Amino acid sequence: MDVTPILNSLNDAQRQAVTAPSEPALVIAGAGSGKTRVLVHRAAWLIEVEGVSPQGLLAVTFTNKAAAEMRSRIETLLKLPVQHLWIGTFHGLAHRMLRRHWQEADLPQNFQIIDSDDQLRLIKRLFKSLEIDESSWTPKEIQWFINGQKDEGLRPEHINDEGDPHRQQQISLYKSYEDICQRAGLVDFAELLLRAHEILRDNIELLGLYRRRFQHLLVDEFQDTNAIQYAWLRLLVGDNGVPFVVGDDDQSIYQWRGARVEHIHRFQKDFPGTQVIKLEQNYRSTRTILNAANAVIDNNSSRMDKHLWTESAAGETIKVYSAYNESDEANFIVGRLRDWIAQGNARADSAILYRSNAQSRILEEALINARIPYKIYGGLRFFERAEIKDALAYLRLVSNREDDSSFERVVNKPTRGIGARTVEIIRSYARVNACSMWRAAEAITSDGVNGRIANSVNPFMSLIERMARETNSLELHDKVDHVIHLSMLIEFFKKEKGEKGEIRIENLAELVSAAKSFEPDPAEEMSQLDTFLSHAALEAGEGQADAWEDCVQLMTMHSVKGLEFPLVFMCGMEDGLFPHQRSVADPNGLEEERRLCYFGITRAMQSLYITHAEQRRLHGKDNFSQPSRFISEIPDEYIEEIRPRIRNAQPMQSSTSTQQRMSIDDAGSDVGIRLGQRVRHKKFGDGIILNCEGQGAHTRVEVNFELTSDTKWLVLSYANLDLM
Repeated sequence: MDVTPILNSLNDAQRQAVTAPSEPALVIAGAGSGKTRVLVHRAAWLIEVEGVSPQGLLAVTFTNKAAAEMRSRIETLLKLPVQHLWIGTFHGLAHRMLRRHWQEADLPQNFQIIDSDDQLRLIKRLFKSLEIDESSWTPKEIQWFINGQKDEGLRPEHINDEGDPHRQQQISLYKSYEDICQRAGLVDFAELLLRAHEILRDNIELLGLYRRRFQHLLVDEFQDTNAIQYAWLRLLVGDNGVPFVVGDDDQSIYQWRGARVEHIHRFQKDFPGTQVIKLEQNYRSTRTILNAANAVIDNNSSRMDKHLWTESAAGETIKVYSAYNESDEANFIVGRLRDWIAQGNARADSAILYRSNAQSRILEEALINARIPYKIYGGLRFFERAEIKDALAYLRLVSNREDDSSFERVVNKPTRGIGARTVEIIRSYARVNACSMWRAAEAITSDGVNGRIANSVNPFMSLIERMARETNSLELHDKVDHVIHLSMLIEFFKKEKGEKGEIRIENLAELVSAAKSFEPDPAEEMSQLDTFLSHAALEAGEGQADAWEDCVQLMTMHSVKGLEFPLVFMCGMEDGLFPHQRSVADPNGLEEERRLCYFGITRAMQSLYITHAEQRRLHGKDNFSQPSRFISEIPDEYIEEIRPRIRNAQPMQSSTSTQQRMSIDDAGSDVGIRLGQRVRHKKFGDGIILNCEGQGAHTRVEVNFELTSDTKWLVLSYANLDLM
């Protein structure tokens, strides 16, 4: 058999991984080393050369986008349709399993998935029903506790309360939350994984069926698996399955949400005879960027030995800029971006990375002032937008009247005279009688006593019944369109002033388009509407942004997973911010922060700028910080420091000729001012001098005023600034 098409594009290490014998394999894939290529070609090798049935493969990725890419590339490589392959995210595959075995999972056939936002709403309703004071307990805290316990595979009855009243209350709330979800047929994201694990663990026949079917399990981003995901994989593998996992302990950056880097370290123990293969050739970055990344990560002690290398040229040095404050930092970045764009480069080929979302505000202001389009990557996805969730709530009620979350969301949206008191009466009745809010509303409005409630609630319930009746035989997109129009959401959003309402209406139209282009899995046995609603919920939970236009990309370090850019700015590189203050004294936390730094550096392909500020106002406080210790871990030979004191001031406009630029060190020296100096203005308040030009009475200064966050140029002889 000619295996050339499968192997001819691979390097030696990749080829070794792809053709590995049918036994457990751990592929340590460094940044930019072609791990997706290895997974795709491994699947193709097993099918084409080893004769494994496509139905005998299970491939797990961490995003729907990655799953679609893997499916497409396997199809292209083999020239065979692979739509029936079990390729998807952990949540997607668990959902697929639960849909097929809903009875074994003790779920209604049309169970609904709730995303993080809906889950939090449900917990808030639970708080209200139990009259819990949110000053002592927060819904977010309980949400975090519940999801954390599920990620560990623990039900309320399995948790040791340790004699702690605080923990006892958490466990009690977890149990109450479970009761609500079970009664309404609701499944959150963590529940998908936990219940998929439980039905295999508790059903020997079913487990045997899947073990016989899936002889080969391929796992991407293995370093990001949490406890329940790893337990699910081990259960599926059993004694005879062949796990093939690809990951990099140096890129494990999600410990805060349950990921366990130690799974890579214990894999060889759990699967004796594991073959370890290292992919160390990088195809993404210049040699300088790669060497700098290696130097940083080498300071971590608990890591597997590997050293990335590349055949690429050395490339340019890494530029490090020491700013006076966050405004100076933002202005510097914008200036470099202007130069980049002026050279004919695409804006979308550049990214600004930061440790905290709070850092984006000043960067956004600078980009807006410079008229440079930008996009916050990892912002609200389409299915997370409020108007889309409203429309989906109507559709979910059409499918399942027992869905309390959807009932509460739209019972008075658009407003129809159903107040908070009425909703509370319905909620209380549902709690006392252990029924859904829909059933509670039916009972309350049919007793002949609550006439006022009946007058407001009955039209809503009749509307839902009408939606179900009139859309029963319609195609999916017509069904979505009809429900949206009957809901009166379009008329409701037309009342919003300005562009916001128009965008919401356009998004509702896009939901109809999404339904029209939706292609459900042929293997799914549930209705097309339920399949679409499940798809929407899973997409909302993924946390990845859609494809972008030609805009500068702004994102946190954690959001840049799977992305790479020719030009990267890593800003806010200060001790206390990055590494984060809460991690500095914790060796494990500091190592994760260092992995995050390594992760950010390796996103850069050609040019990398690292910036830090002497003073930064963040969360309402002025912070004076030292440069991040991670900068000092980069050898001097790879760094070019850019000092603000040699930055040239912008000249004033001249109608006759371009004025000669003057060094900032000289400008303003004769009037006793300096860059970074704090000043006070009677009208604009306190500020910091960012720039100055001219001398004597003609000296102008650029001041960033804290009260308004505005930057203004002022002539010193007229401004009457008080030096502080």
